[in-house]
Amino acid sequence: MIDRIAAPSSSRDIGFAAPVLMLALFAVLILVASEGSSLTKAANIGSADIEQADFSICGRARRINCIVDGDTFWYRGEKIRIADINTPEISRPKCALEKRLGIKAQQRLHNLMNAERFSLVQGARNRDRYGRLLRTVKRGGRSLGDILVEEGLAHIWHGRRESWCDNAV
Repeated sequence: MIDRIAAPSSSRDIGFAAPVLMLALFAVLILVASEGSSLTKAANIGSADIEQADFSICGRARRINCIVDGDTFWYRGEKIRIADINTPEISRPKCALEKRLGIKAQQRLHNLMNAERFSLVQGARNRDRYGRLLRTVKRGGRSLGDILVEEGLAHIWHGRRESWCDNAV
């Protein structure tokens, strides 16, 4: 009797087992496919905007979360240089226009950083020659530096500073 249960005794038993096995295999494939999409979703969650802080404008106090200028800020006590842009200088401007634009860029970055969560994306280099972390700041996959460029408050970084004073009146 045990042998009859373990092995089919007729072609009719085999004919019944094949569709059942196919159905089970199909169910397993559907389960694996749905797990794969869940894993893909989980991987995408890891790249979501998860960083957030209340940023102030940097002053003389200890720098934890504050905005230095339009392309430099402190986050969790670490100084970060936005890697994909260059903004006008505030501390050593070459003309009055650069100073005005620098203050506007600082204020705009302050507003952008406080608006919602963001991501910090490392590029080819981790730090610049001054020891600052180099990061692109993104929200929803879009660079906040691109926003500053579009608004005329930053230049795209090409490895050197561009003048803000050439067309100054």
